[in-house]
Parts: sequence; structure tokens; C-alpha cells
Amino acid sequence: MVMKQFRRITLVVMLGAALLLEGCATMGGTQRTVIRAKDKVSPALVHIRPVKEVYSRGKREEVVAIGSGFIISPDGYVCTNEHVAGDTKAVYCVLSDKNEVEAAVVGVDPYTDIAILKLTTDHRLPYVKLGDSSKLKAGQTVMALGSPHGLARSVSLGIVSIPDRHLDEGDSRVSPYNNWIQTDAAINPGNSGGPLVNLRGEVVGVNARMLRGAENVGFAIPINVAKEVADALIKKGRVQRSWLGISLQEMLAKTKDATQEGVIIADVDPLSPAYEAKVQPGDVLISVNNHPVNARFEEDLPAVRKLIADLPVGTAATLIVKRGTDKVAIPVMTEEGPEFRGMEQEFSEWAFTASELTPEIVRRAQLPSRKGVLVSGVQVGGMAGNAKLRQGDIILRVDEQEIENLQQFTQTYRAVVKAKKPMVMLFVKRGALTLYVLVKQELPSEGENQEGASHAE
Repeated sequence: MVMKQFRRITLVVMLGAALLLEGCATMGGTQRTVIRAKDKVSPALVHIRPVKEVYSRGKREEVVAIGSGFIISPDGYVCTNEHVAGDTKAVYCVLSDKNEVEAAVVGVDPYTDIAILKLTTDHRLPYVKLGDSSKLKAGQTVMALGSPHGLARSVSLGIVSIPDRHLDEGDSRVSPYNNWIQTDAAINPGNSGGPLVNLRGEVVGVNARMLRGAENVGFAIPINVAKEVADALIKKGRVQRSWLGISLQEMLAKTKDATQEGVIIADVDPLSPAYEAKVQPGDVLISVNNHPVNARFEEDLPAVRKLIADLPVGTAATLIVKRGTDKVAIPVMTEEGPEFRGMEQEFSEWAFTASELTPEIVRRAQLPSRKGVLVSGVQVGGMAGNAKLRQGDIILRVDEQEIENLQQFTQTYRAVVKAKKPMVMLFVKRGALTLYVLVKQELPSEGENQEGASHAE
């Protein structure tokens, strides 16, 4: 009896030891796999220090930021985020050998938050292998590499939480043309632009953002999206997309009937090709150039938007919409899509900044056209501030000169400043009102000028 119990205990101990050894072997194998994958990518990892132009409170300033990137070709092209490399005066990159190299911005695409840099170098550089993000599965192990909080050459390990997370358009940083890779691999400020890597050492995403207030909920741009954008930026310096001026909504917002297919047209821009073609809010789009479209859920919307964006610019397209019980064919001429955000400029003599009008601003302000410029910031104590010009005002005329765009406003502004005209009358739109703003260009006394400058600083 005692011998049987002894044999049983011995067997249990031996099995436990075997399982423990197997677990250690598995852990060791996983660790070696992670290290091998990291080692394939880390030589091409880049720590980025962009000198960015920032417009705040009516002034233009330069600030040094921190980001990440990775080399995608032996001749020195680097992929990163637009919010890292956009609006920069200079970009400095620290390579894996700790040498600092200045980079040129080849092109940026705010709609996907992708930017491409070119390193100034005369020799071949290590570069990453790009994977296929369409093959990602929830639960797959990935690593996020980069410079979180400025800590260069960092790596965090996690899994893909979901490979196609849809994020609401209300966030200005959300891409309209793709879903996101959600991961619990830690992505923090400074990781932006760094690679998301699978266990084969392939880059499957571009780290871009984190969910504030949540632990380890980060998002990366699928590498298939980044590859397409990078090709366009390298070849042309920009991504050209078609625009019709329609806002889309998923079918589930209108009906729970799964047999009803299409995409709801929720809104139509009044200054758009779709509006001119008589497309109406409430129409259900069912095909574009005989290509059926269907977005039952929100995550289906980016693919439909991209289908429209990929239409050749300046060509005729045919939309089939369901209007009530009828199907209507609507011919429409595509236009090139508008800029994501308008260019901004400082006007130091009057101490304010202004930017171009975007279609969204025009729509919200209910303007009859895209003419004018937006006041983006006003300094306290400056000429514009003393005239009670406000942030958010839209300048439509300077004296009797109608303002077409930022470029024309700049020319008109410089002319009146150079002429030292004592008073300049601006006609502006403020909310639902239009009013006149009188800017006095009389020079203050020397003491007042010094005091005002000191106060502004």
C-alpha cells in the first residue's frame, strides 16, 4: 500500500517536472522568437526630432517635438506619421547607430496620417520588410517599437485586439478611408510613426495613437494603407483623391433589415459636384460605376469612401441611388478632394493669424462660396485685437476688395501695411452675423509700443 502511494507520488512529481520543463522550453522559444523579430526591425528604427511650426493665440512659434519612424528602402526613405512630420521647418533623425541625419519631407497625407521622409545619405541603409495587414487576426502577437516619451529604441509586446476597429469621424485625427489595428502593445506619446511588428519581423502597421484614459489601448494604421500612400508620396509628393461632397452613413442607422443593401447619403455639401448633380440627403447609394456598394455597419464605410476617392479626378461617374421605391441613375463629375486643413499664416503687424477656408468651415458657416479667410488666432493688445477682431471670424472683404483666398488676402494685407493706411475696414462674418471691423494702423508712441511688446511677450 505504501509502495503504491510512493509510486503514485513519484509519477505525479515526474509529470509535473516534465510539464514545467516543457513550459520553460516554450517560454524560451517564444522569447527567442520575439528577440529575432525585434532584431530584424531595430536596425531600421528611427528616432525623429521635428521642428514644428505651431500657430497659437495669434502667433507663429517653432517647437521641437518627438516621434518615431522606420526606413522602408535602402536609399533612405522613412515612413512616419503626418502629425509627426507635417508642418515642420526641419526634421532630424537619429538612426540605430546613433548618428543624427537631417531629413527632407517628401510628402504628407493628413487623411491617413502618413508622411514620408528622405534621409540625406550616400550609402545603403538597413530597411524593414513590410508585411500584409489584411492577414492579421485578433489574438496575434505583435510588438510596438519607437520612442515613447523620448525613450528611443523601446519595444513593447502585446496582441492584436481587433484588426479592423472603426473610429468615429468626429475625431479630427481619424482617417476616413481605413479602419485601424487595435492593440494592447503599449503605444505612448513618442511612439507615433514607429512600426507595429509581427513575430516574423514584418511591419504590419504604423503606430499612430492611444486612447486617453485607458490602459494599453493603442491604434496603428494598417501597413497596406501606408504602402499605397507611400508609393504615391514618393512618386508625386501627394495623394490625389476624388471628391463628390457626400457624407455617408451605415444602413443599420436606418433599418435593421439585413436584406436592404447600400449606403445612406446623410448629407450633401452645397458647393459640391453631388449637389450640382441633384444628389439628395436620404438617397441610398447602391452602386458607383456599376460597382455595388454596401455598408451595413460603420466599419464598412471606409471602403466605400475609398472607392469614391479612387475614381479618376475630373471624370464622369455614374451613381445609382434608391430614392423611395425608385432607382435613379445620376451622372456626376468628380473633383479633386479638398485639403484636410487650410494653410495658416501669421500677420505680425496686426498681431493675428489666419488660415484658408476648408469645405467643413464653409458648410458650418453657411457661406455661399469658399471665398474669404478664417481668423485662427488674435494676440491681446495688437492692432487686430484692439479692433475687436475675434478668433473664428471670417474675413470676406478688405475695404472694398473681395477676398478670394489666403494668397490674395496676403497680397492685399501687405499692400495696406506698406501704404501705412491709417484705417482699414474689414467686412467679416461672425456666426450668423456679418459686421464691419475697423483696424487702426496709427503707430503708437515709442513708450506705448515698448510696453505693448513687453505685455504681448
